Amino acid sequence: METEKLIKPPVEIRYAGELEALRAVDTGRRPRNWLMSPRAVRTFILGSREPVEYQGKSYQIQKKYFGNDALVERCIVTLAGNRGLMLVGEPGTAKTMLSELLSAAISGISTNTIQGTAGTTEDMIKYSWNYALLLAKGPVREALVPAPLYTGMEKGIMTRFEEITRTPAEIQDSLISVLSDKVLNVPELEENGFLFAKPGFNVIGTANTRDKGVNEMSSALKRRFNFETVMPVREAALEKQIILNEVNALAREAHVEMQADEDVAELLASTYHELREGVSSHGHRIDKPSAVMSTAEAVSVYYQTMITGYYYGDSNMSVDALVQNLVGAVSKENKEDLEKVKSYFNTVIRDKSNQEGGIWKEYYEAKKWLK
Repeated sequence: METEKLIKPPVEIRYAGELEALRAVDTGRRPRNWLMSPRAVRTFILGSREPVEYQGKSYQIQKKYFGNDALVERCIVTLAGNRGLMLVGEPGTAKTMLSELLSAAISGISTNTIQGTAGTTEDMIKYSWNYALLLAKGPVREALVPAPLYTGMEKGIMTRFEEITRTPAEIQDSLISVLSDKVLNVPELEENGFLFAKPGFNVIGTANTRDKGVNEMSSALKRRFNFETVMPVREAALEKQIILNEVNALAREAHVEMQADEDVAELLASTYHELREGVSSHGHRIDKPSAVMSTAEAVSVYYQTMITGYYYGDSNMSVDALVQNLVGAVSKENKEDLEKVKSYFNTVIRDKSNQEGGIWKEYYEAKKWLK
């Protein structure tokens, strides 16, 4: 499949070359039905210094997850065992991206996914029926329509469960027997009414700690998962690098012939980092907005600014457009957050404008859009 034909290629297509090369040279021990050894999975996610040589080509395995390397290792070990993996943390901390990378490396597919919502039902998780075939042939396997959990167990691959705590409690608890016994009961089938999971099956769940629609998981379900907390990026320099990497990748996929501006990325990374932490680089206290000041939101704000510059600004980044997009991101949940951003500009950005001038002065002058 050509990536140019897709708006957002899944991980296994986006990094097909890297995955193929790593599998070809991988000599490590593999859990049953895994396409890679845990060492190779780690290399795929965290990158390698030395390129991988395969079929006359040199593949530089790039770092895809910028966070806690030890956390990634623990996640891989958990999935090699019998317990599910639950990634928890604030929105925008790359939980979904990490689950996609793990699934693509281990099973070769990242799209066997349940998207949890308040309206998620059991048949969306396990299975449903083709009613035309059901009427014609009765409850036979041919009439059964597998949902992601059934598919994962049947094929021995990872099943991703996004936003698991947004689903009703009874839907969550329907996973308990599956995670404990690795068996799914299909009572409608008179023969072979039990589906036993093949090796390689496991569940990767994600849950936001600040989601207003959270339904707390039961203690019984929690015991079936190993929990890993994915923390926000703690360094502004690293956040800047993530913004540049992600935006440049988005631009390539959209055929936007424009490179991200490092100075503008530094403005945005510094702003998001300081507002999220509640303290400036000079140690001054800042009122933190209630909005989620995530790195993912920063990437979105920057990309919107780039698109504006590409189509309206002769491929030049506009600080005015950056502030306008920042307003939309910050004030979408609570209008009072805009006042906190104004205060931030009138203190921290003003001081940086006076001390450093240049683009920081432009940034401060663009505060006129904070209204």
